[in-house]
Amino acid sequence: MTDIAVIDYGMGNLRSVAKALEHVAPDHSVRVTSDPAEIAAAGRVVFPGQGAMPDCVRELDNRNLREAVLDAAANKPFLGICIGLQLLFEHSEEGDANGLAILPGKVKRFPLALRDANGNKLKVPHMGWNEACQTRAHPLWNGIAKDARFYFVHSYYVETEDAALETASTEYPFHFTSAVGRDNIFAVQFHPEKSQQAGLALLHNFVNWNGRS
Repeated sequence: MTDIAVIDYGMGNLRSVAKALEHVAPDHSVRVTSDPAEIAAAGRVVFPGQGAMPDCVRELDNRNLREAVLDAAANKPFLGICIGLQLLFEHSEEGDANGLAILPGKVKRFPLALRDANGNKLKVPHMGWNEACQTRAHPLWNGIAKDARFYFVHSYYVETEDAALETASTEYPFHFTSAVGRDNIFAVQFHPEKSQQAGLALLHNFVNWNGRS
């Protein structure tokens, strides 16, 4: 039996996520898989990602993975990374695509004319290190500084009216939701597998999490 399934939907930096999980959980079985049965049998599931939302949704359906993802997000510890966060929401401006609507909210594009408080132009995509400021406690934040820096690569961000979902926010140049948590689901806009010690700590916490907030 696979302890941790990393969902393979034909996109994203899957191997680096799997390697990071193997590093923090050497006694666990970690599999990159597109097999719905193996995902269903796994103890916990990670949906990592890079790429465009319309392509992601299309590949989920082409590979018959939609129901497996919905079931995992409903029933076991589930970690979404980057697109794996955005996919959980209702709709994305990227390609006018519908998400899985597991969580309420939408995915919006950063404005093209972004400037910081000093009037300096900011680049889109938002790329590089930035703070994820914890807005409420969660087991996956255990041992991680409340303003720890993580690595981001994205042009879209989540917007939700359900304030209870947010577990961290990030400024670029306005505050946006960079981590969410509800029941057995935790999802982040940044890439923990690229975020050195803070990212590895988060993955370690996920491996040892019982799925309760």
